[in-house]
Amino acid sequence: MKRRDSFRWSGWSTFGRRCLVVLLTVLAVLNSALTADGRYLTPATVVAVLCGAALLVRRLPWYVPAGIATVATGLWGWPLLVLLLVALFDLAEQQRVRWAAGFAATALGTSMIIPSEASLRTPQPFGSTLFVLLALVVGLWVGNRRRLLKALGDQVEHLRVERELREEAARAAERSRIAAEMHDVLAHRLSLIALHTGVLTTRSEPLPAPIVERLALLRTASTDALADLRDVLGALRDPGAEPAATAPGPVLRDVDELVEQARAAGQRAEVEVDGRPEEAPAAHRLAVHRLVQEALTNARKHAGGAPVRIHLGYGPPATTVEVTNTPGSPAAAVASGFGLVGLRERVSALGGHLHAGPNGAGSWRLAARIPHPAPLEENGNAP
Repeated sequence: MKRRDSFRWSGWSTFGRRCLVVLLTVLAVLNSALTADGRYLTPATVVAVLCGAALLVRRLPWYVPAGIATVATGLWGWPLLVLLLVALFDLAEQQRVRWAAGFAATALGTSMIIPSEASLRTPQPFGSTLFVLLALVVGLWVGNRRRLLKALGDQVEHLRVERELREEAARAAERSRIAAEMHDVLAHRLSLIALHTGVLTTRSEPLPAPIVERLALLRTASTDALADLRDVLGALRDPGAEPAATAPGPVLRDVDELVEQARAAGQRAEVEVDGRPEEAPAAHRLAVHRLVQEALTNARKHAGGAPVRIHLGYGPPATTVEVTNTPGSPAAAVASGFGLVGLRERVSALGGHLHAGPNGAGSWRLAARIPHPAPLEENGNAP
């Protein structure tokens, strides 16, 4: 959209310049005819038309319009000065100031050497010089402003692309974290299944042959599933991440632990819980932990000393999280992170939605709702 607006503005600018050149060319022809006793077919009028045409054709070398305007103004005087001013303006805008000054000095010097009724010294000796200086100054200002706006536009575009890349990196990092956490959870549960089936098959009391066969099949399936899980999801773990054997289980990290750590750091936080965490799936509990962690961190950064209220709901039909804080004093240096981008990716992956923004009177609210998956019976009866 911005690029389209830029093209539209450039088109109007080009159209306006062409209209101005045509108008000044007509004015130069009229002034030349006026100095020639009303005759329109004179060398001055022909050169004025050629000079205007050269200013309109942008594909010509830059020195052609300026050279024609310089010669015409030097020979036929002030009637063609307006076209010279346009040529000098173009040169100054393109940062060819030395060439513009040279063409201007040539035109002024030629007009002084060659006597003419329409000399640049009439009607004011220094009037033409002032107009030339004004054209050069305005051309320099317009050129510098245009280049500055272009540089700022390029910088804004670069920052936009950089932000998009950083947001995508945050989403990818969150997806990798989700995969690593679910790897730990599922690997732990599959290993328990394999362990308990192995214990049952080694009991001293004999079991019926069908049960032994089913237990062996269950143990083999759980072991194979664990190996496949490690191959698929284990590769997504960061190279420097802590191994699953020594890393704390993500489900065991309770929200109360986060709140206690926040209180130990001097942050005022209150928690209200509806339902039991066991009522929500493991992925939901992991998401709740990350949401509360990010909300407490943002509150410390942007609203230091403000009380934080946390409301959690684990029961069906959805897991809900709501964290609000009142205004506070921001930290001395607050880095612009992309934690909310990753959280939104996590919540969206679970089929929920996340809202984070002002909540009136300078307060802040983070709210997420993640629907519970349908029961297996409903999934099995679905068409």
